[in-house]
Amino acid sequence: MFSKAILLSVLAALTEARFGQEQLPISAISSAPGGQSGQAATLAGQSISFLLAAANPCDKLKQADLIVATLGDGAIPAAIGLVAAEQNFNPFVVSVPTICSDPTLPTTQALRGIVPLVDPAVTGSDLENANSAKSKTTPFDATGLSVAQVMAAQGFSNFTTKDAAGNVGAAPAAAAGGATKGNANQASSASVVASAAPASSSAAAQVDACGGAVQAAPTTLATVTKSKATKASKTKAAGGKATASAASSAAAAPATSTTAAASTGNTATTGTAGAGAVSDPVTGTFSGFVASSISGLDFGTCTPTMKFEAGLNGRAATESTFQAIDPVVNKGQQEALNPNIITNRICDQLTNVCGANAAAKTACTAAKAQISALGTRNAATADAWNTALGFAGTDTNPDKAPQTGLVGHT
Repeated sequence: MFSKAILLSVLAALTEARFGQEQLPISAISSAPGGQSGQAATLAGQSISFLLAAANPCDKLKQADLIVATLGDGAIPAAIGLVAAEQNFNPFVVSVPTICSDPTLPTTQALRGIVPLVDPAVTGSDLENANSAKSKTTPFDATGLSVAQVMAAQGFSNFTTKDAAGNVGAAPAAAAGGATKGNANQASSASVVASAAPASSSAAAQVDACGGAVQAAPTTLATVTKSKATKASKTKAAGGKATASAASSAAAAPATSTTAAASTGNTATTGTAGAGAVSDPVTGTFSGFVASSISGLDFGTCTPTMKFEAGLNGRAATESTFQAIDPVVNKGQQEALNPNIITNRICDQLTNVCGANAAAKTACTAAKAQISALGTRNAATADAWNTALGFAGTDTNPDKAPQTGLVGHT
């Protein structure tokens, strides 16, 4: 009995010590400059709850965004500390941490590409904690990727995932040699393979930080792997030319879709059409792959159009938001009131999964600037985007929204 009591005391002390380590960013937030009197202290007090085991890891990233939005750029170092902070978990219930799988978070550019510390008891923690320290000064490439995907791309995947809605999933596969490749901007190629299949039976039930069994959500997951660039690819990269990974493969369409082989109508490349026509009451309607009407713009396997619909994903029927139409492009992306979030996502996907040519990527960047300059948030905004990329006349409400139960993305 005496030895058992000592053991419990030691475990309690260790747990308290670890939690003390996890609280390190709080004082930095409290003393961060900017904002009105008392705001920094309030944000610091709120931030503690996001480091607890029961917290959704995506909420920690939202809090970091809020810190910068409230206090200004002077608080970015403190917000970086929160993003990189280790989140507590109950070692008596789970043996690995849970990481945010939402690719839109954090939204603050200065906070993207930063990965968190993990408990030293977790297998592979040495690698991840070294990556975390490096990312605070030299963020990894997070274009279109969630924090979970960035971690996996750097070689660590000993974790479970959770999206902003609380849906639990398995970690993406770790990239081979990720630890030695360092920043993803170096000469390597990323191959992103999206799977439309439900989670496997082995991952059917996950355990949340509170110890309860959580059924794996029937959402799709994106797996990020990295492969060595070919000699020819490295040569092109050295010359500053964009290269496409030979290992890239287009994301499969949802199971409810009908895949159709169609000609892109663009002779610049030999790329094939992406997703076929889809009509789903939850994920939405997509009429199928269409090539741009502008000569020289090859968007690969994707159709980079945007919609503007009311009532998406549980929003009020009077609230309209923007979203990409192609299910390959909008996969895992939440709808947004700000069109710039969606235009950025579309342009990211041209590189990540679509295999677009350089001209198409350049056109996308120019269209992004155009939409940002417009400053509007209505159907005409989506029309302007579609027209700029060679898809004039696209139906910006293909789902005839609002519709009950319509989420609007895969």
